[in-house]
Amino acid sequence: MPDNMNYGQLEAQLTSQLSLARRPVAVTALTRAPAGVDPFQGTQPSGCSYWAIASNGRTFYTVAADHYNCAIGSHTHNIPLPEARANELGDTLEFMTSIGYLRMEEVPGLPQLPETPGVVVYAPLGDTPVAPDVVLFWGPPGRLMLLQEAALRAGVAAQLNTLGRPTCMVVPAALSHGVLASTGCVGNRVYTDMKESELYVAVPGRDLQRIADETATIASANETLKEYHEDRRRQLTPA
Repeated sequence: MPDNMNYGQLEAQLTSQLSLARRPVAVTALTRAPAGVDPFQGTQPSGCSYWAIASNGRTFYTVAADHYNCAIGSHTHNIPLPEARANELGDTLEFMTSIGYLRMEEVPGLPQLPETPGVVVYAPLGDTPVAPDVVLFWGPPGRLMLLQEAALRAGVAAQLNTLGRPTCMVVPAALSHGVLASTGCVGNRVYTDMKESELYVAVPGRDLQRIADETATIASANETLKEYHEDRRRQLTPA
């Protein structure tokens, strides 16, 4: 591991403080595969499918061809489709615009990774073999609220609105702008089995330690505020 961070300890700490049921996922774009990490074997319908696989405990890397089945995800990850499939992005966008899902003028503004990755490494945060570019947390809004409040306290929250579709753009957006939330999209929820009661918060790996340092304070403050507001409600709400 190229830095001094203990990712196992960070995952345990944040999982406990945020009461997370799902393991956070480390996502890292590299020029080549790291030693000791196996390539993904098989086929998936989308790049975000790999998030769920990693959250369930697997560490692996993907290559460009592993992302071709999702033209939108390939676009946000700056992975050009091969010539034989180059029409799929346009076809997908045409379908989405025809049903009113998005407008074509939105497409140029979708965040992308700054460079085409040679490989993308996915791992549970505590098992990541490399320093992550972005860490994805997913769970109930009432718990991930604490993560965003910690980001505000640490001064690393993105000055952006909560993102929506496509969910995969949260990776390049967080990398460029800082900690931010995504409500997800219907495709992501199908491919990852994400519940309607969950959303994402993406944290740049460079900010992870600062977030962890502030989360304990924020979690404690929220418990105190919860008691404070419950007491005010009892006092000020007529019986």
